[in-house]
Amino acid sequence: MRNLLLGYDLGSSSVKASLLDADTGKLVASETLPKVEMPIHSPQTDWAEQDPSMWWEYVVGCTKALVSQATIQKGELKAIGISYQMHGLVLVDKNQEVLRPAIIWCDSRAVELGNQAFEKLGPAYCLPHLLNSPGNFTASKLKWVKDNEPSIYEQIHKFMLPGDFIAMKLTGEILTTETGLSEGIFWDYQEGKVSQRLLDVYGIDKALVPDYTASFAHQGKVSADASALLGIEAGIPICYRAGDQPNNAFSLNVLKEGELATTAGTSGTVYGVTTQPLFDPKSRVNTFIHVNHQEKNPSYGVLLCVNGTGILNSWTRRLLGGDSLSYPEINELAAKAAIGSDGLSFIPFGNGVERIMENKPVGASLVGLNLLKHERAHVLRATQEGIVSALTYGFNIMKGMGLNLNTVKAGHANMFLSPLFREAFVNMNEVSLELYDTDGSQGAARGAGIGLGLYASTDEAFESLEKIASLEPKQILIEAYAEAYEVWKSRLAQLTV
Repeated sequence: MRNLLLGYDLGSSSVKASLLDADTGKLVASETLPKVEMPIHSPQTDWAEQDPSMWWEYVVGCTKALVSQATIQKGELKAIGISYQMHGLVLVDKNQEVLRPAIIWCDSRAVELGNQAFEKLGPAYCLPHLLNSPGNFTASKLKWVKDNEPSIYEQIHKFMLPGDFIAMKLTGEILTTETGLSEGIFWDYQEGKVSQRLLDVYGIDKALVPDYTASFAHQGKVSADASALLGIEAGIPICYRAGDQPNNAFSLNVLKEGELATTAGTSGTVYGVTTQPLFDPKSRVNTFIHVNHQEKNPSYGVLLCVNGTGILNSWTRRLLGGDSLSYPEINELAAKAAIGSDGLSFIPFGNGVERIMENKPVGASLVGLNLLKHERAHVLRATQEGIVSALTYGFNIMKGMGLNLNTVKAGHANMFLSPLFREAFVNMNEVSLELYDTDGSQGAARGAGIGLGLYASTDEAFESLEKIASLEPKQILIEAYAEAYEVWKSRLAQLTV
């Protein structure tokens, strides 16, 4: 009989589910839904919402597909892990009914509320205690609902993060994690508990905060109702939960001081692990509890996030070719232009306010366009170089905090499928890049195995993780990309004067 582990990865574009064989570490089956990107609703400028029932619908569809593909037998499925899009806000009443659409990570409506809270609490409290400004995170979004939708606020039984909602639908129980509360900027790192001072400033009743546990822990069991709907046995435990960026780092076995992980999906990130509670005085990058954090063995993740990465690449594709232009064709076309895109620069900040820009509404801009010389290839290359430049801008902030940024790990997915993007990333940042055959849903499945105790250690859990390739920077390319970055940075400065 097989020992199977199920991992879910709830993104803002899709839901992916994977089955791993715990004994071999090999992928048994996977499914992604929907086949086109999930819609993000924007009732007003810089708002972003999704219907949580849509997420659950695709979780159900993915699970049924895996049951069919893998012909799961009774007793084979041992545990479930959940990864999810960070910083979202889901609100439910006492009957566990959703009260309004989820306010997701790239929604910017609560920026000013976070700024006001930072002023009221003061940097002397926020930075050492919260390691961040309240900013545009989950706590500030909850305050926005309190101020602007009081009739909904009065009905709230608990607030949740998106992964907590999926776990609730699976188990019937409402629970969150310490790392989840830290990503919502509810956590006081010096006191090791939810920040009462933050709740008081926002006027939020502590009763709305769910009970919480560690990322690797038993977090309820599949209910009879969920079992009937999904086609899996009742009683299977949820044993792991984490936001997508801590989970992506975990998926790549990034758990120790100085290790880094990166992604380039809808948003682009770099996530560095440290044992010290570091913070950026301007909160341009953010520190959260990492999945393996323990009181006696602290572990924190410093997150650089650029909202406008893959979403810009996809926008450019739609504009210049639509469905007739595949991503591999985009990469081939972009490579026909020289490094620096012949003087064309793309500022990619068009998906909500950007933390690395101190939440200023910079927007996206194509700068230096010459109608006599620039062709489609230049625009496509400028898109990818502009995304890497934005990540480099954040990289330099992380270096200023004292993080060691030499080797970065990434899954062989999304924009890291592009040879040009990989080349630009490695040489502009002067780092080594290791590519692995994994993703967030596989990481969540491995996490479930650790939480259940199927693995003696994390090293055992990652024995089967396969490295696909390593890339090193080259001096001649470092110089060319450095020149392109300086042009990009000077144009960004002109836009933010």
